[in-house]
Amino acid sequence: MEANTAVEVGRLSRGPARVIGVARDTLAITRRNLTGLIRVPRFFVFTIIQPIIFVLLFRYVFGGAISVTTTGVPYVDYLMPGIFVQTVAFGSITTGISMATDVQSGMLERFRSLPMARSAVLAGRTVADLARTTVVLVIISAVGFAVGFRINTNVASFVGSLLIVLLFAYALLWVFSAVGLALKDPESAQAASFPVIAPLVFASSVFVPVSTMPSWLRGFATYQPVSVTASAARALCNGGPTLSWVLQSIAWTIGILLVCAPLAVWSYRRAV
Repeated sequence: MEANTAVEVGRLSRGPARVIGVARDTLAITRRNLTGLIRVPRFFVFTIIQPIIFVLLFRYVFGGAISVTTTGVPYVDYLMPGIFVQTVAFGSITTGISMATDVQSGMLERFRSLPMARSAVLAGRTVADLARTTVVLVIISAVGFAVGFRINTNVASFVGSLLIVLLFAYALLWVFSAVGLALKDPESAQAASFPVIAPLVFASSVFVPVSTMPSWLRGFATYQPVSVTASAARALCNGGPTLSWVLQSIAWTIGILLVCAPLAVWSYRRAV
């Protein structure tokens, strides 16, 4: 009787211990990736420069030629929530490049030889890149405020808009993790990622209202994930119908995670 009890206790204790072990390994990989980012600050700087260029370009060069009178807000207020989504969309490509670099350099094989949870490698990469994305998003928000962006709802709604964008960003990180692991080459991962994300960003409501697009494009542009997330962030910042867009964005995010996270894990097992 006592022996059976001891076995049951051992089985129960292994569950929490395994969770703690995975969390510890994930934290170690996250720290490793963030340390690499700190030691190569120029990478982080160039990550920030691109979205700043987009803000200035559309605010001061193209903004005067783009009409958003139907939205009821100045163009800069329409633009910035879209810029948030565009920033995380293009920024997520670097995750695929980093994963491909780790495969090519043999780093993933070294991780596999260590007594650590395999899931920690992918989780640590995505968590570290989400932290980087959060910092970039805060900086871009500050740039937006500097060029005239204003919140037309309240601070809580604005924070909610950033959280929606970051949730969507996390899903995209898994998408490009799978791409990088499948291709195993940084140049190929970069070349393959842009054709995936560029049509979603530019054929969307990020920069202009969907109503200005040809009728054959509007259906896709309205309900694809980038547009839906931009519309959700925009509604939280500027007011208007919000719940439907937020729920659609969350649904897209969950759907992408359910498909791409297992795909990334499968690609990881094949890559190493």
